Amino acid sequence: MASKIYFIGVDVGSGSVRAALVDEKGHVLKTSVKALQTWKPKTDYFEQSSNDVWECCLHVIKNVVSNVDPASIRGIGFDATCSLVALDKNCNPIAVSNTLNNEQNIIMWMDHRAQAEADLINETGHEVLLYVGGKVSLEMEMPKLLWLKKHLPQKWKEFGYFFDLPDFLTWKATGSFSRSLCSLVCKWNYECSLDGKQGWNVSFLREIGLEDLADNDFQKIGNSVLMPGVRCGGLTDKVAETLGLIPGTPVATSIIDAHAGGLGMIGTHGEGIDKNMSTRLSLICGTSTCHMAVNKKAILVKGVWGPYFSAMVPNMWLNEAGQSASGMLLDYIISSHPAGIQLLKTYETGEIRRHLRELLSQMTRAQGLEDMSLLTKDFHVWPDFHGNRSPLADPTMKGMIVGLSINTSEENLALLYLATLQGLSYGTRHIMDYLQLSGYDSIKSLLICGGISKDPLFVQIQADSVGLPILKPHEKDSVLVGAAILGACASQHFNSVTSAIEEMGGTAEVIQPNRNIKYYHDKKYKVFLKMCEDQILYKNLMN
Repeated sequence: MASKIYFIGVDVGSGSVRAALVDEKGHVLKTSVKALQTWKPKTDYFEQSSNDVWECCLHVIKNVVSNVDPASIRGIGFDATCSLVALDKNCNPIAVSNTLNNEQNIIMWMDHRAQAEADLINETGHEVLLYVGGKVSLEMEMPKLLWLKKHLPQKWKEFGYFFDLPDFLTWKATGSFSRSLCSLVCKWNYECSLDGKQGWNVSFLREIGLEDLADNDFQKIGNSVLMPGVRCGGLTDKVAETLGLIPGTPVATSIIDAHAGGLGMIGTHGEGIDKNMSTRLSLICGTSTCHMAVNKKAILVKGVWGPYFSAMVPNMWLNEAGQSASGMLLDYIISSHPAGIQLLKTYETGEIRRHLRELLSQMTRAQGLEDMSLLTKDFHVWPDFHGNRSPLADPTMKGMIVGLSINTSEENLALLYLATLQGLSYGTRHIMDYLQLSGYDSIKSLLICGGISKDPLFVQIQADSVGLPILKPHEKDSVLVGAAILGACASQHFNSVTSAIEEMGGTAEVIQPNRNIKYYHDKKYKVFLKMCEDQILYKNLMN
């Protein structure tokens, strides 16, 4: 009998696939990562390959289980971005644009080709839109499916199956065509309503012109729906042999990547911090940022997705907000500035960010300022360079910068970087305002994980701008822990997802806000809101 008990968490992000070997206390013992290929055939088009994604999954899983007794691996959990996977009737990849390259069979979440289709769906005013803040996002799957039907009409009949990427992974691992309630309610307008109705809404599909998805008992989009963490099957013989694991090893129903981060953090303990899940706002920060809030009661929030029942924590309602570009925006700010272009010739992005923080510290001392944030008194950024996901739910919003001058120095780049960090933080505050005005209990703390959370300045400014403490888990890979928690649940090592959350959540560093400069951030937040008003005014004037 194996003396150790391990779970595997697999996370498919926008740019890479990661896997982790995790113990029953939520400690990540070993990780592996492999980069993904992305195609950009046109402006706003982002495509990937499901074959490439799966091969990367096999690669990283094999790495983390090497030299581990297969009998000690009790369960596997998958999470992924909410990207759309298309297969033909024989379950082979099929192209999602006119490239004719069937390897390009994934429309990524960040793909913005389906604006007209999203607008058409929103014009229906259908009741299911109440659960996406009143507007479907073009990042979701129904607009993308409608785009495929309208723009590839000859190929439409060739499509056999559509998966959200997390569900594709569990199908590859087990052969099960089941879908996750998380993926469907959050990204597919699958109904899970306040009055207890659950299922595909045929009147909605008919009204938007996708009624044929109901054919053969919804075979193309799924007719078996399971809760995240429920065992959806076991590893097939073929996959188990490839991985060197035992056939039938439990595989959990999947979850969206941001939701895995929320799952991995929501049970984290911080000294002096309220443990009530409903008083916490989780920030999962990567290419984009997702803001996750859960409550025992269902709360409708304009411009915020949800409420989704049991989409992250069982028997709790989830509201999901976010920013379409955060890590991606910070990379762009650096790579588009003359000083950044020069620095990138010698240094990695992480080294450049460290250099900019040092520059800002020097500038703060030189000017005798109390806090670094005071450097941007005349520098303001509205960060929606890739549209606004929440709370405006307007993908046509653009980025704005106030304070530009003819200055190509590293110091100027540092100020722009700092102002962008502040703009992203005020975006969080904007979302919190909408949540609390709609009926959320007072949010008392923020939880944070993901790539950008490695920047201590980003974390501190988030805390300072909202005047609340932030919990940063000591276990750095909350998303992988969340995926592993699912695997633990599928193995029935814990008697519930809630128990797994509490046992594997771990502890966190508590970052307290500098309340002495809250007045300053309050003023900058007023500028932030005014920039939004001004952009809308300019649009109206031009129209």
